[in-house]
Amino acid sequence: MEHPTLRPGDALVLTPGQVELADLRRVHVGTPLALAPAARAGMQASQATVRSIVDAGQVVYGINTGFGKLAQTIIPPERLAELQRNLVLSHSAGTGAPLAPGVVRLVLATKAVSLARGHSGIRPEIVDALLALGNAGLLPRIPSKGSVGASGDLAPLAHLACVLIGEGEVDTPEGAVVGGAEALSRVGMAPFVLGPKEGLALLNGTQVSTALSLAGLFGAENVFCAALVAGALSLEAIQGSIKPFDARIHAARGQPGQIAVAEAVRELLDGSEIVPSHADCGRVQDPYSVRCIPQVMGACLDNLAHAARVLRIEANAASDNPLVFDNGDVISGGNFHAEPVAFAADIIALAVSEIGAMSERRTALMLDSALSGLPPFLVRDGGVNSGFMIAQVTAAALASENKSMAHPASVDSLPTSANQEDHVSMAAFAGRRLAEMVDNSAVVVGIEAMAAAQGIELKRGPRTSAWLEAEFAAIRQRVAFIDQDRFLGTDIETMRRWAASDRWPTPVAAVLPNGR
Repeated sequence: MEHPTLRPGDALVLTPGQVELADLRRVHVGTPLALAPAARAGMQASQATVRSIVDAGQVVYGINTGFGKLAQTIIPPERLAELQRNLVLSHSAGTGAPLAPGVVRLVLATKAVSLARGHSGIRPEIVDALLALGNAGLLPRIPSKGSVGASGDLAPLAHLACVLIGEGEVDTPEGAVVGGAEALSRVGMAPFVLGPKEGLALLNGTQVSTALSLAGLFGAENVFCAALVAGALSLEAIQGSIKPFDARIHAARGQPGQIAVAEAVRELLDGSEIVPSHADCGRVQDPYSVRCIPQVMGACLDNLAHAARVLRIEANAASDNPLVFDNGDVISGGNFHAEPVAFAADIIALAVSEIGAMSERRTALMLDSALSGLPPFLVRDGGVNSGFMIAQVTAAALASENKSMAHPASVDSLPTSANQEDHVSMAAFAGRRLAEMVDNSAVVVGIEAMAAAQGIELKRGPRTSAWLEAEFAAIRQRVAFIDQDRFLGTDIETMRRWAASDRWPTPVAAVLPNGR
């Protein structure tokens, strides 16, 4: 079903198995969606397979049995609808703040894509409903806590499924909260009476963990770009050496992220008047936080690229259980186990932590006049003025928090369902903690960029490159030069938003997975 206000050509068409990272970025920000028409045949065929099993009286897990530890219980045909409804209601046991709107949009889209792969035995109309709700801005309220990442994201996805049966809660574009039945009526639909396997198909899957991790990835990409810009500005502020960015050094090692980062920094600095102005200054080596930007940020980039590949695959995956195949086989496996997602989220966390840790060190470097050659704490009339002294303390506090949160979630496991589900991934938490980590690093990088702009202006003479002059101007549009102490909280929040934005110079954005 197409949403009545959606004009032809407006929508991003989702082709199951072929959704790209660029598409998922568009989903995250609210682009209207449509399903590729060819996907309907596969869904109809798998639904027919399920119906034939029920009609023949065969006993197949997930279709006419109980679930988990109760899988040996056979359910009579007249109670199958009750079984599916009870499954959804009983599993709606999540807690915590609702997921952010962008994350919910990703959940709706990736669940639709997964079901539309044709392995779930579910009606196409249910997929239509998921997309129609998202297109209308009617976003199910999904609690952020309660999933262990196997068997899929059961509790949070049950809250999504509740809406389809007329229960649960939905956030409207106007900021109100309505019930599931009301939300469905707004898109011209009535609550579903779920057929055999449909409730289980909605609950099984890794879509919440994947959506949280994708949102974390997109945020990490923005902060990565901000940190490259801030790092280049810091290099100019301390009049650092560009020799460590020589392409030959990085080619000799061969790490692709390192090579790409070094090239991006060279392009950012191309045409700088500051660089040749101190060619004979006698500086031999800068501290590692400047000199090793390609090595550290390049490793972060490689980790983000690997995570992006994993999450792109998972966003297209059939992670339901059991799976229905075109020869009539229905096979119970474990695609709901979100270990790949947990690993991906963990390495994103490592990258985000390191981005912030290195940025904080560059801020500390600039504040240390013995190392930077700049006034202490980047302010004139020091003593009366403290300048960036406590801004750096804030950066240090947040960088340290991120180090704790970067501990891998995937190494933890607690058995559930009476030990039937005896190893789980903890992928939902692995993805959920990324939002706070990204926000922390955005603050840290924003402080660095503000400090670097201050340092450049304290020595203002030769201009930097065109790219960096544009970034310097963008910073100055947001925060003024600090000539004497003032309230910094507003400036820091403003610069956090700068670091969290998705607008970056071409040389920097081009290094991201699939570009921008």
